[in-house]
Amino acid sequence: MSQGASFGARLNDAILERGALCVGVDPHAYLLSEWGLPDSASGVEQFGLRVVDATAGRIGIVKPQVAFFERHGSAGYAALERVIRAAREAGLLVIADVKRGDLGSSVEAYGQAWLQPGSPLEVDAMTVSAFQGLGSLDAPLRLAAEHGKGLFVLAATSNPEAAAIQQAVLASSRHSAARTMTVARAIIEDVTAFNQTQPTASFASVGVVLGATLDLAEFGIDTSTPAASNILPVLAPGFGHQGAQLADAARIYGALVAGLIVSESRAVLSAGPDGLADAIGKRAAEVRSTLG
Repeated sequence: MSQGASFGARLNDAILERGALCVGVDPHAYLLSEWGLPDSASGVEQFGLRVVDATAGRIGIVKPQVAFFERHGSAGYAALERVIRAAREAGLLVIADVKRGDLGSSVEAYGQAWLQPGSPLEVDAMTVSAFQGLGSLDAPLRLAAEHGKGLFVLAATSNPEAAAIQQAVLASSRHSAARTMTVARAIIEDVTAFNQTQPTASFASVGVVLGATLDLAEFGIDTSTPAASNILPVLAPGFGHQGAQLADAARIYGALVAGLIVSESRAVLSAGPDGLADAIGKRAAEVRSTLG
């Protein structure tokens, strides 16, 4: 996997080589207890490193949930830095689940923290929020393009509180169909338009987050045709513990299933440190057989 390639190209390679399963590195307090680890910076680091060991060679993508490290302060961030470094050295693509969003120099600093080569927190991609408009993310978009990194923009999330906003219809925008276009659909359209300005690759480098437990039609999202000539990466939480069934992936995502990344954490992490590698291997095989 060439480190000089775009994120989209490296994502394509990872999926071809290891399948579309992405395991979340989510050291919940109850999981730390079940694993016999302390609820401390040391505990989350040991948890993260064990997940890396279990995933390396079995899947191609991991997604640390930064909040579980952040709650332990600076020591938690130091632990996260070591977990990220171990994952990248193991050849895994690392998506930082940070959901950052702001504007101007503030959001640029977020982008530098996670996407700038040489940063202690450097990852391959990060999740971002476009609540202030995709244009507010110009700096992270530029950094991602410059450094071969990726972004996943929240579009339709599975928490029920989000529906009222994400299903809302735009009053005005640059889109010709603004008065019939939902916020969620507009984000997808804006991401697709940005990707079309970038060098062509099988996979685009900027994707979206679409929850697997949703009826995407209720969010005004058309899944009948691909979003563009290159494949739109779709980070899909909700399979496994949250109840979405892998067998329903094609029905849920339609043509967007080509770019699907199946994100699971508790469903496999609950196997514990001794059963984790086997659980990941089995789930990865199920994802590959279902999605191809």
